[in-house]
Amino acid sequence: MLAEFKEFALKGNVLDLAIGVVIGGAFAKITASLVEDIINPLIGLVLGGVQGDLASRYIALDGKTYANLAEAKKAGAAFSYGNFLNIVIQFIIVAFVIFIVIKQINRFTRLSGDNLPK
Repeated sequence: MLAEFKEFALKGNVLDLAIGVVIGGAFAKITASLVEDIINPLIGLVLGGVQGDLASRYIALDGKTYANLAEAKKAGAAFSYGNFLNIVIQFIIVAFVIFIVIKQINRFTRLSGDNLPK
């Protein structure tokens, strides 16, 4: 049983998957930093000086004023849209990068003739 597990774990597909997960985790951190540290401040500048983290943006549903999102959530009166926007922006970036990578892989495959019928 141990020999079978070793054979399974050392197959190329499993190692490729493990490497992909590690690289994907690192890419997720880079993307999150890009959105939070670069894109959000630019969006704030374009929207007329909106300061702070976009993720902390909310609308108080009861019309009251709260010091921060945590207080508004505690009162049950928060329509928190900022974090959702962060995640949507991150998704668009990741999806675009994947699109570019797949497009290049397809291009290289066509150039090398690997997709020709055999």
